[in-house]
Amino acid sequence: MEVAYSFTTLGALIGLAIAIVLIIKKVHPAYSLILGALIGGLIGGGGLATTVSTMVSGASSMMSSVLRIMTSGILAGALIKTGSAQKIAETIVDKMGEKKALAAIAIATMIICAVGVFIDISVITVAPIALAIGKRAGLSKQSLLLAMIGGGKAGNIISPNPNTIAASESFGVDLTALMLKNVVPAIFALVVTILLSSLLSRKKNGLAVQANDCESVDADLPGFFAAILGPLVVIILLALRPIAGIGIDPLIALPVGGIISTLVTKNARNLVAFAEFGLSKVVGVSILLIGTGTIAGIIKASALQFDVINILEALSMPAFVLAPLAGILMAGATASTTAGATIAAQTFAPTLIAEGVPALSAAAMVHAGATVIDSLPHGSFFHATGGSVNLTISERMKLIPFEALVGLTSTAVSVILFLIFH
Repeated sequence: MEVAYSFTTLGALIGLAIAIVLIIKKVHPAYSLILGALIGGLIGGGGLATTVSTMVSGASSMMSSVLRIMTSGILAGALIKTGSAQKIAETIVDKMGEKKALAAIAIATMIICAVGVFIDISVITVAPIALAIGKRAGLSKQSLLLAMIGGGKAGNIISPNPNTIAASESFGVDLTALMLKNVVPAIFALVVTILLSSLLSRKKNGLAVQANDCESVDADLPGFFAAILGPLVVIILLALRPIAGIGIDPLIALPVGGIISTLVTKNARNLVAFAEFGLSKVVGVSILLIGTGTIAGIIKASALQFDVINILEALSMPAFVLAPLAGILMAGATASTTAGATIAAQTFAPTLIAEGVPALSAAAMVHAGATVIDSLPHGSFFHATGGSVNLTISERMKLIPFEALVGLTSTAVSVILFLIFH
C-alpha cells in the first residue's frame, strides 16, 4: 500500500541539520528550528503554501503543552524564590552526611527535579550546596556535577516537567501514569549515577573545589515541612486520577502547589512576583516548544517515519525499538530533552501505536531515550550545568559519556520492563 506524505525524508533531515548548525552557531533555538523547518519543507518538495501551513499546524499542536508548562512556572518560581528547593536539598544532604555526600547530592537533585523544577534549574539550585560539601569532603567538581546531572536525569523522567507533559500529550496518555511508568528506570539511573560519580571522585586528575567556587548560602530558609508541602500537594492532586478516578489536570495541580508553597512559607505578598519569576523561567521553554512544533510538523508529514520503519524491518528489528531510538536521536539532534521527546513523540506516536506498542509504554521509552545524549554542546543545558561548578567547555565535555550511561540505563530498564510485562 502506498503511503501519502507531503515532504521527502531528505528534505526533513536537511531541515533538521540546518536547525542544528544554526543552534551551534548561537542563533536562538526557536528561530533555528523555524528556519530549518521552512528550508526543509521547501527542499522536501512541499511548496511554500504547504510548508507554512504544516509549520503552523505543528506549532498549534503544542499549545496544550505550552499552557501547562506556563502554569508550571508558578510552582517552579515558588520553590526557588521561597528557598524551598534549597531547603529540600540541604535537608537531604545534612541527613545523609558527608560520607554519603555524592548519593545525597544525587538524591536531592532527583527529588527537586521530580517535583517540578526544571533539570537545569535543579542543578543550579543544588550546585552551591554540592560545592560546599565537596570542598569539605575533598570531592572533585566533575564527580559533583555528574551526581547532580544524573540525579536530575532520574528525576526528570518521573516529573511533571515540559518533556513529560509533551510526551503524554503526544501519545494521549495520563501524565501521572507516565510519571509512574518510569519510576523503576529512574531508580536504576540513580544507582548508576552514584556509582559513576563515586568512580570519578577517586580519579586523581579531578578538579578540586576552590574557595572561590563556593557561594554563600542564604540562611533564611523555610522549615522542611513548609518547603515540601507545595510539591506534596501537587503529587496528591495528580495521583487522584489513578487512585480515585478524579482527574485534576496539571494545568490546575501545578499552580495550586505553587500557591500553597508561597502561602505556607509566609510569602503571600510576594505571590505575584514569584509567579512572574517562574514565568520568566518557562517562557524560553515555551517559545522553544513552538519552534519545535514547526520542525516536528515537517518531520511528521514527511516520509521519514516510513523510511525508518522500512530500515528496521530490513534489519529484522521489532517495531518497539523505534521508541527509544527516536527519543535518543531527536534529543541528540536538538540537545534538548523537551524538544527531542516532543519531536520523537509527535512524529512516531501514530506509527508505534499502529504497530501494537501500548501508548504508555511507548511514551515511557521515548521519554527515557530522550535523556541519553540530550546534553551535547549545541544546547543550553551543557553550558548552564558546566557554569554552575565553573568547568571549562573541554572539562565539561569529558562528562558527556558518563551522562549518556545514566540515560542509557533508564532507557534500557524501560525497554526491559516493556518486554517483561507486554
